[in-house]
Amino acid sequence: MLALGASFMAVSCSKNEPTAAKPQSGLTMRAYGERSPFEKTQRGARESTKSIGVGSSRTPLQDLYGTITPSSLHFERHHAGVPVIEPAAHRLVIHGLVEQAVSFTMEDLRRFPSVTRPHFIECSGNGGGELAGNAGADASRSHGLLSNSEWTGVKLSTVLEAAKVKADAKWVIAEGADACRMARSIPMAKAMEDSLLVYAQNGEALRPEQGYPLRLLLPGWEGNASIKWLHRLHVAAEAAMTNQETAHYTDLHPDGKATIFSFEMEASSVITRPSGGQKLAGAGFHEVSGLAWSGRGKVAKVEVSFDGGANWKEAVLDGPVLPKAAVRFRIPWQWDGQPTLIASRCIDETGYVQPTRDEILAARGPNSQYHYNGVKRWSVKADGSVTSV
Repeated sequence: MLALGASFMAVSCSKNEPTAAKPQSGLTMRAYGERSPFEKTQRGARESTKSIGVGSSRTPLQDLYGTITPSSLHFERHHAGVPVIEPAAHRLVIHGLVEQAVSFTMEDLRRFPSVTRPHFIECSGNGGGELAGNAGADASRSHGLLSNSEWTGVKLSTVLEAAKVKADAKWVIAEGADACRMARSIPMAKAMEDSLLVYAQNGEALRPEQGYPLRLLLPGWEGNASIKWLHRLHVAAEAAMTNQETAHYTDLHPDGKATIFSFEMEASSVITRPSGGQKLAGAGFHEVSGLAWSGRGKVAKVEVSFDGGANWKEAVLDGPVLPKAAVRFRIPWQWDGQPTLIASRCIDETGYVQPTRDEILAARGPNSQYHYNGVKRWSVKADGSVTSV
């Protein structure tokens, strides 16, 4: 028996423990580390059947620990495939409303003062199916268009100041070097506040799928605006009104009108353990754990319900709790073996409380597919199996 302290019931251990394996020669050293062959964690991918290179893959949140997403498991969203870019030949051009157009090599950018920060990136379509009533069967399919990494690069403000932006500049149009020349208009205020030009992720150079050799990172804002394979910044007085900010990535209202430039990702959370597709071993002690995040700043509190939302208990947040970064929450639970609904909700430092699906439907109607952050509930059956609600 494993003692868990006075506040927890004991957890029984298996009596049929395997015998110790005989010593054997270890594996040879490898040039790049890989996971154990016993670990099968991988992303779920969906690629267009009509266009090569167009599609997305999801982070398997239910299989991860801590808060940092391994680079190889970061979610992906591609509109025109992944370009192959030689970093020595790559340039970042800044032009428009600047005193003088400039062109930086990657080596030039690395010579600027660097910063390293953890931040989440979330696709604004994350959880969109939940609003439409298509509940994701597991945490990957419900919230897997979210990842949290440690990013290294240079402040965008530092580079813009070097280009001497003119006083009448209000926007920065960022353009990628992919085949579709993905472009988004970024307000100058955000560009000068906390935006980054990143060239490293989790201690190594960006992966090609994450924008190698350079991407824009807009902490707390929808992922589509954090342009990958960044090669051009056009400083302007007005937004470009590209198709990715007018025909797409807008919030449709019941009257047919749409809100554009709704960049900020609001407070959200999801329980990852136990969650859909998993099964509890039996009644007794279980730790409930998950992730919470907010594009408004720091997560202030996470509450967990064990009765479908009628009552809430405060969870513990694993520190450090940082702005616009995911945080892991935990709470002990003595399950009585009866069917129940578990859920979590995030409250950020602005006082914003993560809403329910019904509250979002009442406010926005059923047609919006972006910026959904409704409370996610999981159903725990009497046999311990967990399914989506």
